[in-house]
Amino acid sequence: MNARTLLLTATAEPCAPVPRRQLTGSQWAAFVAALAQDSSLELRAMWADPLNVYAVFLAPEDGTVMFASVPVELGLYQALSPARPSAALYERMIHDLWGHSAADGLDVRPFLDHGNWTATPPLATRPLPNLTAPEPKEFLPVEGEGLHRIPVGPVHAGIIEPGHFRFTAQGEIIVRLEARLGYLHKGTLGLMQGKSPRVAARFAARLSGDSTVGHAIAFARAAEAAAHVLPPPRAEALRCVFAEVERIANHLGDIGAIINDAAFALMQARFVWHREQLLRATDTAFGHRLMMDAVVPGGVSVDLAPGGEERIIQVLDSLAAEWDALLATYDNSASLADRMVSTGALSADLATSFAPGGFIGRASGQAADLRRVPGYGHYRDIDVEMPVLTTGDVDARVRIRMAEVVESTRLLRHILPRLPEGALVERLDALSGEGLGWAEGFRGDIWHWVRVEGGQITAVFMADPSWRQWPLLEVAVEGNIVADFPLCNKSFNCSYSGVDL
Repeated sequence: MNARTLLLTATAEPCAPVPRRQLTGSQWAAFVAALAQDSSLELRAMWADPLNVYAVFLAPEDGTVMFASVPVELGLYQALSPARPSAALYERMIHDLWGHSAADGLDVRPFLDHGNWTATPPLATRPLPNLTAPEPKEFLPVEGEGLHRIPVGPVHAGIIEPGHFRFTAQGEIIVRLEARLGYLHKGTLGLMQGKSPRVAARFAARLSGDSTVGHAIAFARAAEAAAHVLPPPRAEALRCVFAEVERIANHLGDIGAIINDAAFALMQARFVWHREQLLRATDTAFGHRLMMDAVVPGGVSVDLAPGGEERIIQVLDSLAAEWDALLATYDNSASLADRMVSTGALSADLATSFAPGGFIGRASGQAADLRRVPGYGHYRDIDVEMPVLTTGDVDARVRIRMAEVVESTRLLRHILPRLPEGALVERLDALSGEGLGWAEGFRGDIWHWVRVEGGQITAVFMADPSWRQWPLLEVAVEGNIVADFPLCNKSFNCSYSGVDL
């Protein structure tokens, strides 16, 4: 019996828009064993609450979303990581936050917990006081001739988020990288509990500031599903506008930053200039450069201001006028090709195993895009086209970003003149329910889950795609020189804050 069939035999618990399959411990163990032989279901997110462990899977062939859960018995559950290696980080996080241990897990080291919390695990039913002193960070052992270690961070030279990188190198060649995160742990999940979805939406929008629209849409869709409410058509269309503007702005900034790490400052200046013009146009159109809190459960909080459409189109026209020249400069620069081509390559096999999504997956042969399959909101009414490359190197990730800028520009030109008339928001009554929401952020697929009782959140989780992308960065840099790590790191651009919760 394959994994999907096993899931369908489990008890269906009410959750919108897909039922949650509640497996027994033995059913879960059989399901994990089936997953080891079945690649048709990709793990997309994993989390817990005090009683259960949850996992979301996507069948890329037809876009079927499957949602599973298993009760935790005596603090244990069967690990998913032996069948889906991308589960390892989730399992470490689950132990840190809820105290549940993954039996036979691939990695049992702490992840978010650095030993400084006053009570652990913080999201358990009864957290206990932490009476132990912090222990030194534990890194995997390395053996071999001529190896040395290079520690970097968590405080960096630039104004960026904190993260510790531990390089093991042989001369200039990286043979292992380990990233230690969790320095930005904010207790967001606990802060959202006991609040209404409308109030909690502000926390979702701030999980990772560069993806504020993507996370706000995923959370809003989860809350709307729990309340069985559909946002108005104009709100759905405006959400698409917000998301595509956010995608373009982030890609322009990333492309420029990657090229700057290859010491090509002129091109970086042009990409950053266009990004700044777009952010100013966004401020004119929607009252905020990043559109923070523009998406709310039930719809949107702002409408397109008079002259906003013309301002955005003007910026897109300016970018389009210079785009071919920028691409020609990139294509004809031997120094850029020398630094980018074949650097930080991620194999298609690893991309298949971890399902990183977004431009990382599409640069390594994976075509997943939630806007297309399974689709959601206004995207169901428009066609989204996205190329796929297979080389998986820094150059491929840059080219996928460039293609996304062009496609998002096309989508904006299509949506803006055709915005439906009507209301901006529907009311969410103080109902009870469970909802799962998803959105395609600029990094990839975002998943949010919420349980509401009497109009207040009792359990919630927010899964940034960076959970599945950070481990792949560690692998992609192996065999590269230390000096190329900034290129590799920026070409992935995983979110620190997005996984620190």
